[in-house]
Amino acid sequence: MDTYTQQQQSDLQNQQNQLTDDSRIKPEVAPVPSLSPSAAGTVTATDSPISTRPQTPSIFQPYPHPSEHKCSSHAHFPQQSRQSLDAKPYPIDLNGLSWPSIGTEERRTETAEQKQARLAKMSDAVRTLLECIGEDPDREGLLKTPERYAKALMFFTKGYEESMNEVINDALFDEDHEEMVIVRDIDIFSLCEHHLVPFCGKVSIGYIPNRRVLGLSKLARIAEMFSRRLQVQERLTKQIAMALQEILQPQGVAVVMEASHQCMVMRGVQKPGSKTITSFMLGRFRTDPKTREEFLSLTR
Repeated sequence: MDTYTQQQQSDLQNQQNQLTDDSRIKPEVAPVPSLSPSAAGTVTATDSPISTRPQTPSIFQPYPHPSEHKCSSHAHFPQQSRQSLDAKPYPIDLNGLSWPSIGTEERRTETAEQKQARLAKMSDAVRTLLECIGEDPDREGLLKTPERYAKALMFFTKGYEESMNEVINDALFDEDHEEMVIVRDIDIFSLCEHHLVPFCGKVSIGYIPNRRVLGLSKLARIAEMFSRRLQVQERLTKQIAMALQEILQPQGVAVVMEASHQCMVMRGVQKPGSKTITSFMLGRFRTDPKTREEFLSLTR
């Protein structure tokens, strides 16, 4: 056997030995709580011990990024942090933001000068729209319309800037109560993301506490936060329910919404008086027909 062939066999043996040694090294992995897929297709905890419930005043504490830690292994971070780092679709991120848009952080952190620059840019765009529909943006009635509409649109979409920490604001309470809690007929106003025209209606929210309750006004504030975005009703209904599930870890959550959409009243099929009803159920409301029927009967 020549020297070259012997060298090849030696290199191959060294590679096999290295693979064998590496296979014996198993990374230390932190235990993961038991998780089960819900009927909605998301992952939720099967139980909610007090130690895992959100705490006040800062409910969703940010964890350091692995690049800022001496060890970059996910095993050294809490389960919630690993979930965020793995970029899974959880209802609330570690900074308390819930389904933020691509420009949410920029809107939240911009200076007064940057806000004015944003409004000026939006006003110019509105002026262009007025010209494109054949109007005169310099006539008296429309002179300040571009600026007015820019400010109005920022208000209509202010939900992008809000975090769940700010919305909840210490209103989580440990309470020995396990019966249904319902706040019904909450007015909501939103913009259809397909045509940028309004849809408005009422939403009823119910949950069965797991020894933790939320201030009643916060249910309305959560609905307000999600509705003040570009939305579709189906997603809006689901986001309210999933956020409450994440915050309270209750026995169940139910949300029913009825709204009128101007995109099918003012245009399109033009059917005034038509209503769209959507619902989203989690936990006992989904699995127990009697519980679901009780909620629906109380919200009619």
